[in-house]
Amino acid sequence: MALKPLWREYTAVDIATGAYIAVATGAVLNAFRSEGIRGWPWLLTAHALILALVLLAPRARNSGTIGRFLGDWYPMLLLPALYGEIGVLTLSAGFQNDLLIQRLETWVFGSQISYRWIRESPNQVVSWVLHACYLAYYPILYASPFALWMVGRRDASRHTIFAVMATFYLCYVVFLFFPVAGPRYAFDGAHNLATEVGPARFAAWLLDRGDSWGAAFPSSHVAASVVATGMALRYWRRLGLLLLPFTTGLILAVVYGQFHYAVDALAGLILAAMMLGIMQTAEATAPQRVAVGDYGVEPGSSV
Repeated sequence: MALKPLWREYTAVDIATGAYIAVATGAVLNAFRSEGIRGWPWLLTAHALILALVLLAPRARNSGTIGRFLGDWYPMLLLPALYGEIGVLTLSAGFQNDLLIQRLETWVFGSQISYRWIRESPNQVVSWVLHACYLAYYPILYASPFALWMVGRRDASRHTIFAVMATFYLCYVVFLFFPVAGPRYAFDGAHNLATEVGPARFAAWLLDRGDSWGAAFPSSHVAASVVATGMALRYWRRLGLLLLPFTTGLILAVVYGQFHYAVDALAGLILAAMMLGIMQTAEATAPQRVAVGDYGVEPGSSV
């Protein structure tokens, strides 16, 4: 039996990751040429290491349980670093498009919702719940594919990882070339009962230490969370229903907490709907496997 050529073992997420790193490398080189960005050798070295991971992923997936996990999960494990790089590159660009987005906000919603909402409706209970949902962002992202992985639905987990990472890559490309700082930087912070609750203070503390400037439009928080939850609803309905209230709260929280303009959240929802539609169409046209046992569930079924 002939062995399958190695290049055929690269998955969609490998290709998407390689393509994004190529675009980000171009952004680093452009920033160095135009702005003399500091630390560019380190960024390029990191990109080379990530490309090495992409190249080694097929071999890792064939090297046992741990290798299979790392070969499928490496993009999700790199997320914090990829997000952190956005702030370095967009800040070095020296420009932002907030005025344009603020005009769009006024045109769509009639006013600056992200500025007015928490000031005109400073409810402690609402703020506590919404900011708690905002803090559930990373648990939502990782719970969806990880729970599917742990119960043996490996193909569903891989599809979810691809959908989430493709969503991030699309958002990140927009951030690199169309940076929007967001209302957290454009406006003064609110100071009232709503901002003094524990989750709100903790969210502010986290963002002060790990936020990326220029990564507001579209909201990757909204887009990726909705995609992760939508994929969970598709493959394991009970998991999706568990994540759904937190995701709904997060969509509201990014605006209430003055983290994103309302149009950022709207754009994130549109992007998520497009990605979920693409995934559903792709799976509908792909050959279907026969379901075997409790964990061999066909795409689209629920438990």
